[in-house]
Amino acid sequence: MSVTDVCRAAAAAWAGVKWLTTARKNALLLDMAHAIEEHREKIIAANDTDVAAAREAGISTTLVDRLTLTERRMGGLVSAIRTIADLPDPVGQVVGGWTRPNGLLVEQVREPLGVVAVIYEARPNVTAEVAALCVKSGNCAVLRGSSMAMATNTAIMAALDSAIERYEDVPAAVVQLVTDPSREAALELMRAKEFVDLLVPRGGPELIDSVERNATVPTVIDGAGNCHVYIDGSADRDMAAAVAVNAKTSRPSVCNAMETLLVHEELARDWLPGVLDELAGAGVEIRGDATVCEVWPKAVAAREEDWGTEYLDLVLAVRVVPDVTAAIAHIDRWGTSNAEAIVTRDIDVARRFAREVDSGSVFVNTSTRYSDGGEYGYGVEIGVSTQKLHVRGPMGLAALTTVKNVVWGTGQTRVV
Repeated sequence: MSVTDVCRAAAAAWAGVKWLTTARKNALLLDMAHAIEEHREKIIAANDTDVAAAREAGISTTLVDRLTLTERRMGGLVSAIRTIADLPDPVGQVVGGWTRPNGLLVEQVREPLGVVAVIYEARPNVTAEVAALCVKSGNCAVLRGSSMAMATNTAIMAALDSAIERYEDVPAAVVQLVTDPSREAALELMRAKEFVDLLVPRGGPELIDSVERNATVPTVIDGAGNCHVYIDGSADRDMAAAVAVNAKTSRPSVCNAMETLLVHEELARDWLPGVLDELAGAGVEIRGDATVCEVWPKAVAAREEDWGTEYLDLVLAVRVVPDVTAAIAHIDRWGTSNAEAIVTRDIDVARRFAREVDSGSVFVNTSTRYSDGGEYGYGVEIGVSTQKLHVRGPMGLAALTTVKNVVWGTGQTRVV
């Protein structure tokens, strides 16, 4: 089918999906998780094929890491789907309500969006995660992965289909994979306004730029993660070192990894060199400002563009700042509203940082690496929104619903 036909089928199927009971959706999710376990060897073999081809093509280590499904990641994927089954169903939740002076009862009730499309690069785990989130939230999913992960995505989709086909009351088009990896197919999906209710792009700057220029469907942008950690002068030094090292080195290829370390000038000479030694020992290249290069001569002099770069690699920009005001100003200039962190023992400084930093997630005395749907208790995420409408930060089930106003009366009629 063409991309438009896929989207049309999803829109038609939604009528049979949005009314599925919680029990029915949960049963399907558990069967989907079991099907992935049953197809584990086929999925891993397909992933091996994709990874080998990516390496042969000279794809960056960052993308290869995102492409790779290890046994641990496979286990995490199955566990995440089961977690989603255990989460409360957002559909039908009354999130607010009040009675007007005329006796009208106004309720705000969650309901599904409809057809949710995701364009994603390299990450085959997205295929199963988005499918699970959409099933639980009563939506239909249209998934368009990249050619790099086509074999893996197809194998995962085959597993999901084997579970879905057991349910006569669940339309087959509840989850569909677009197998055309061309740019033209992506553009067709971006413009399927008649059928798609939300599009979430998950990929690099070129994909995000294309969506922002070409999409006519509503979008939530999963943008870049130029994340900062600010070490305040009052910080516990051992805690600060642990947070900084974790934020950069635990998995540098992901969007919640620290890309810039901001350090209060009081710590520049007696704390910073030791931490940079530890980071360098983990393979991190340090690009620092003049003060950093003075106190740690092995640093490469940072250029202006380093402050705005999402490296997604073992490279770190480091700047010394006079206070929290300067740190916030730097983040305002270079941040991408993904995840920012502060390490401090001063509660007033912490509250100011949390209040003034413009980001979907702000962390106090912990790593930016916790900016993740699973860590927030969402099971998984459909993306990390770096915009303000209609949601910010990691997007779970609630982000895949909208709110309907339901008004209960007893025969009231409006006079004016």
